[in-house]
Amino acid sequence: MTRFVLVPGGWHGGWAFDAVGHALQGEGHEVRALTLAGLGDEPASGVNLARHVDEVVRVLREGDAPAVLVGHSYGGMVVTGAADQVPSHVKAIVYADAYVPEDGESLWSLTTPAYRERFVAGVAADGLTCAPSAHLDKRCRPRPIATFLQAIRLTGEWRKVGSKTFLVASGWEGSPFIAPYERLRLDPEWTTHRLDCAHDVPRLAPEAFARILLQLA
Repeated sequence: MTRFVLVPGGWHGGWAFDAVGHALQGEGHEVRALTLAGLGDEPASGVNLARHVDEVVRVLREGDAPAVLVGHSYGGMVVTGAADQVPSHVKAIVYADAYVPEDGESLWSLTTPAYRERFVAGVAADGLTCAPSAHLDKRCRPRPIATFLQAIRLTGEWRKVGSKTFLVASGWEGSPFIAPYERLRLDPEWTTHRLDCAHDVPRLAPEAFARILLQLA
């Protein structure tokens, strides 16, 4: 049995991985799909990227064996930070159409101008939380804007994780993830996959996504 820790993208909760988690559990694996602070029922005040990283570190330390750590979109920031702190607790790290930051970078610095415009519009109401776009799942919640703005601090320890996978969704325009995919597919330390779907990989391609994850079990 392998333990999978799944970290969702912006505005989403652990429910975003329902179909993927069901497929993994059907093969006998343990699944923790996380709803990070500020994305559930509790207030979002004071929530930033560092707090999300700390949450995932605590979950990783609870396990008896290293986990497969998976991040979708914004979740790539979080899983990188967590793996950097406790690399011995991570068997493999998977980026699903996700940001792969270097030390000092933020989601804001890594994303596209179009996404930055969306963030500015979304945070206009209260200056603290970024509202989800209307086309997203109705379960999505306003996002603490500090999670997008805070720069990550990394030592480079996360690179010691033996298995690193990047999965790109090629079926949408304006993706900030094509460039890292093209770079990483030439790196022998990485395994890369390409899926012909839009950005919400866990919802749009759960079977294909689960098959990729099961290869790491």
